[in-house]
Amino acid sequence: MTSTRHDGDSWDLASSVGATATMAAAVRAIATRADPSLINDPFAEPLVRAVGVDLLTRLASGEMDPGDLVGPVSIDVAKIRTKFYDEFFLDAAKAGVTQAVILASGLDSRTYRLPWPAGTVVYELDQPQVIEFKTRTLAELGAAPTADRRVAAVDLRDDWPAALRTAGFDPARPTAWSAEGLLGYLPPEAQDRLLDTVTELSAPGSRVATENRPNPKPGDENKTKEGLNRISDSWRKHGYAPDMVKLRYFGERNEAAPYLTGLGWALNAFSTQDLLTANNLPPLKDDELSMGGVRYVSGVLGKTTK
Repeated sequence: MTSTRHDGDSWDLASSVGATATMAAAVRAIATRADPSLINDPFAEPLVRAVGVDLLTRLASGEMDPGDLVGPVSIDVAKIRTKFYDEFFLDAAKAGVTQAVILASGLDSRTYRLPWPAGTVVYELDQPQVIEFKTRTLAELGAAPTADRRVAAVDLRDDWPAALRTAGFDPARPTAWSAEGLLGYLPPEAQDRLLDTVTELSAPGSRVATENRPNPKPGDENKTKEGLNRISDSWRKHGYAPDMVKLRYFGERNEAAPYLTGLGWALNAFSTQDLLTANNLPPLKDDELSMGGVRYVSGVLGKTTK
């Protein structure tokens, strides 16, 4: 049984919040097979297989039909979310930003699959056991990074800026930061500290990308929790029992876009629906998890976005 999140809790890639990274990779593998023109993550399936959760392996490999476990909406959202962050990093690189940081990198494989310009340094930050697992697994697969990959094996609740600096991070250089699928798994005050620290470590011209939900209207969170419980029940019938409600922090928090704007970032924001439309994907119909309201934001520090 998954316990409720609390300060100081821990996990691996098969349990608690770590399992969400493996589940997300499984969905990326499904989405890659469905539409490689929008998402092409060849490492998602072998990484999921290496984690060793049988149900997720069968889904990622295509041996099992996603059915009601991973609906079309979740697959389409995986497509647009992956493309959003892929394009964010590539656009930053084209603009001359040669230092990138992937916060809570999990099973993200961008350092291995994106065409980074020569001289780009990409820092991956996550818990030590997660970093070790991914580094070892991809090496065993014969995969090589396409950038100068450096790791900061540290929990975000610890002194991660020091770990980044030890790995060679230079706060005087513009940086492209991503916090993908992260903020909802942080308590509100920890989210603010993270965004404050990212800003403090960013030279003018740095870029940031993240996403979060708007603050809930009355009844919204109960609807989301009911949807998450239905999903957990479906997974449980197949012998896998993540308690999706207990992995998140609910309640009021600062929304990412206005908070970052207040820190000096000039941002663009897009809803899930905006990105679905832009990529010629069907609109959300059954949105029991309130994914349509999620805002994807990206922007530049100290400059005006176009």
